[in-house]
Amino acid sequence: MAITSKFICAVVLVLAFGAAPALAQDMLDQVDLTLPQFTEAEYSRADIEALIAAKDPLDFSGKHLNGMDLSGLNLAGAVFRAAGLNKTILRGANLKGAIFDQAWMLRADLTDADITGGNLFGTQLRWAILRGANLQGARITADLGSAQMEGAKLAGANLGADMTNQSMGLMRAVMNSAKLDGADFSKADLSRVNLQFASLKGANLTGANLMGADLSGAKLEGADVTGANFKDTDMTSAELKGLLNADKSNIEQAKNLDRAFR
Repeated sequence: MAITSKFICAVVLVLAFGAAPALAQDMLDQVDLTLPQFTEAEYSRADIEALIAAKDPLDFSGKHLNGMDLSGLNLAGAVFRAAGLNKTILRGANLKGAIFDQAWMLRADLTDADITGGNLFGTQLRWAILRGANLQGARITADLGSAQMEGAKLAGANLGADMTNQSMGLMRAVMNSAKLDGADFSKADLSRVNLQFASLKGANLTGANLMGADLSGAKLEGADVTGANFKDTDMTSAELKGLLNADKSNIEQAKNLDRAFR
């Protein structure tokens, strides 16, 4: 499984050091995503339903569930550590407290899924769909580049860098070019998160911690930033027209404001 290890290392590098989108894409290009571990499933939906009915432990660590339709299933507390979930459909699924550490979820569909309190460490969610998904209180150091997360609920979620444990580098969420319009980030930790070119139009950022985050090129028209912490946030080329409740006590703490569109 040398390719698997290589893939995980690539994801960790993107999350730890905030590789530019082009470089991150190059890392994925080094992996043959047509191989069975990235495309096939070793279960049927009936198999999963039988496990749920039998109340067996839902541990799918390292298993392949790519492309499956698991919509609406009760998978609360399930373990998907290093599992293959590329293009898997989990619409409306109950995933409360589920563990997705180092899972591969390219283009997965989690529309309206409940992932409250979930753990997503080193998870690859590039191009995933999480519209309306509930990620409140979740711990997220995932690659969500170009993800579609309009209306997602991330109140109180922790996407920020862990400053106490940096043995693997500065692990944090990567959300460059993600669609986050109308998402709820109230009181979320977004410190040092990569939000380059993300769309946050109408997002709720009240009380959010954006200290040291990269918002260069991001769109924040109509976003509510009441009480948000923008200390050392990079605003280069960010679109801030129509920003709600931005005052000198928070917005002026950002850097490169003179390069933002105000």
